[in-house]
Amino acid sequence: MKYVSFILLLVVAAGLVWSPAAAQKQQVKLEQPVLLTSCGQSPGPLKIKVFFGRLGIDYVYNVQAAAGDIIAKKKEGKPFKSLIIVVGASLKGMGAAKVSIEEEIDRTKKLIAEARKQGMKVVGSHVEGMERRAQGAAPGDNSDEQSIDAVCPQSDIMVVRKDGDEDKRFTTISTGKKIPLVLFEKNMELSDVLKNLYQK
Repeated sequence: MKYVSFILLLVVAAGLVWSPAAAQKQQVKLEQPVLLTSCGQSPGPLKIKVFFGRLGIDYVYNVQAAAGDIIAKKKEGKPFKSLIIVVGASLKGMGAAKVSIEEEIDRTKKLIAEARKQGMKVVGSHVEGMERRAQGAAPGDNSDEQSIDAVCPQSDIMVVRKDGDEDKRFTTISTGKKIPLVLFEKNMELSDVLKNLYQK
């Protein structure tokens, strides 16, 4: 009897454990239209943009989207239903846009706050793998990691290329914050991920 009770206790405990595998199965269903932007001005959002076009998903692409853009869309009577923020900082991209990582993070925080206010789902995504996270103009540059910290822990779901999670950076956020994490291996698999998330 004691043995049976012990087994039952283990089963219950296992059910309470949050695992990345379970997180992948518990996908959040997303609605359109979508606002697609970045935190860090990397070219990552362009990959999602391409697949959105192929899938016929209603979206607006604006790498410097601000909270005011979400407000304006609502006033038009066609409010955004979800927000995808692709993390990954490019010093070259931020230089061209004439913004710092601090300004990017500030813009992103206000964007997420307005999205929450309007009941939008927020997706944190990293689609460029470990090479993006390893890049930096100088030793000690951590702008990419700052962009991850600004977005992913605040997300409803994360979509990440698997090799970008080699150090379990996103798995740790998923486990700690109980945020579903969807991993994909090849770029073409991203199309299936987006299709599943937005299918009715």
